Amino acid sequence: MASRVASGLLRRRAGATLGLLRSYTHVRNYSSQLSALIPATSQCSKLTRRRYYMPNASPYQVWSRSFASDNGDKVEAIAQIETDKVTIDVASPEAGVIEKFIASEGDTVTPGTKIAIISKSAQPAETHVAPSEESTPKEPSPPKVEEKPKVETAPKVEPPKTQAPKPTAPSKTSPSEPQLPPKERERRVPMPRLRKRIANRLKDSQNTFAMLTTFNEVDMTNLMKLRSDYKDEFVTKHGVKLGLMSCFVKAAVSALQNQPIVNAVIDGDDIIYRDYVDVSVAVGTSKGLVVPVIRDADTMNFADIEKGINNLAKKANEGALSIDDMAGGTFTISNGGVYGSLISTPIINPPQSAILGMHSIVQRPVVVNGDILARPMMYLALTYDHRLIDGREAVFFLRRIKDVVEDPRRLLLDI
Repeated sequence: MASRVASGLLRRRAGATLGLLRSYTHVRNYSSQLSALIPATSQCSKLTRRRYYMPNASPYQVWSRSFASDNGDKVEAIAQIETDKVTIDVASPEAGVIEKFIASEGDTVTPGTKIAIISKSAQPAETHVAPSEESTPKEPSPPKVEEKPKVETAPKVEPPKTQAPKPTAPSKTSPSEPQLPPKERERRVPMPRLRKRIANRLKDSQNTFAMLTTFNEVDMTNLMKLRSDYKDEFVTKHGVKLGLMSCFVKAAVSALQNQPIVNAVIDGDDIIYRDYVDVSVAVGTSKGLVVPVIRDADTMNFADIEKGINNLAKKANEGALSIDDMAGGTFTISNGGVYGSLISTPIINPPQSAILGMHSIVQRPVVVNGDILARPMMYLALTYDHRLIDGREAVFFLRRIKDVVEDPRRLLLDI
């Protein structure tokens, strides 16, 4: 897979180690993108920051992270590879001084391509920067030649001619037209590669699938009571909190097993039925939406699912997701309720055929056994590929999720 090098400017220091001065084609303040950097792993020290001031009073920020090589030397990240899905640090294999960058910032490279030459014996050299305009000697400007004033003769005055008044043309800017803000108040920045990939996949999804969305609502009373009754014991035994997502994943697994067509996908003139369930969970990050996958969710219990979700969410927020973490998936669950969304129509994640949208829990009046009661209600949305899935299967699928969530005992009894 082709990747892009986001290397940037380098500053060499004493001790034969390197710091990475990250920059882009359009240089901008990098402090707002701190959260997008991949944090240090168990072999890395904490991210440190040092600020340098370059000529012309333009502040650049130097970000560096140290890695330990096999021989114990201090080695730092020298570049970043930005792929369609993740951003990965490239660590120097040895401690030393970078003599030359073979690949430039923004180049497309393939696995195994050399990007830099590192010397272990080279002496540290100072980074050469362009001198400021004040220190550059200016050539003497030629003396200005004074121009003689020109004497103009007054034109002859002719008697005014009486003409009929012309109709006044309307002004170019009508009061009803909107006044656009000046261009100086706008900023143009290059789109990150991950955002480009997200945009292309979403548009391809709209152009490929015959998407249709069906809705239902679910009473969360029994599930929330179950969670409240056993949350302490669950944490004590399994070391993880009992959330709502694990129940929805289990409900989705049950519904996919009852309606296997929802777990299938169109491939050319064929239909591929998948006898396993890999649930993709949409996670919003500072860089964009990522969809890591819980493998073999049909073989997991509640605790395994909760641990898997927490692990993937942590890696997503730290920017440490790998390509393998997001490859595959047969069905997606997106929880817009964490942001307060009341209802939405999610877009299918190719090459899947359906996606479940969860939303916020709101107290609403409902009729229960003839009485009007306030209950915690959630809207559910299922967007599916109508080329493959008929409305009957889609409604039965969503109804199964509703039944399981409203009465989790169905999972125990398999009814």
